[in-house]
Amino acid sequence: MNNKLFLTLHGTIYTVFALTLFFIPTLMWPMYGVEINDRYAYFLSQHTSIFLGGVAAVSLFLREIESGPMARQLFKALLTTNVLGVGITFYAAVGGIFVGFGWSDPAFFAVLSILCFLQLKRQ
Repeated sequence: MNNKLFLTLHGTIYTVFALTLFFIPTLMWPMYGVEINDRYAYFLSQHTSIFLGGVAAVSLFLREIESGPMARQLFKALLTTNVLGVGITFYAAVGGIFVGFGWSDPAFFAVLSILCFLQLKRQ
């Protein structure tokens, strides 16, 4: 897939999660087995959306990048972000923090990691 399509898809996915965790965390988190039981937990969900939104912005603002050294660095950074997502969400799933739909998160980040790796190889 070309860089523009990949980065548009990547950025859109992160945008959806950023908006969801900002505006409706009390609907989203219980699907993962996590309760939002006070205003601090609510805020932490919104705080998380800062970083998800930042990754979305980087992906969307740089979607016109052409293959080359800068594109390689971008895909390395996105790959690192997604691999961290695999590790952290897998830990939450194995540790019993994420239950139910929560097991989809490590799978989701694994798919994004694979796609980032494949895109990096194309550079």
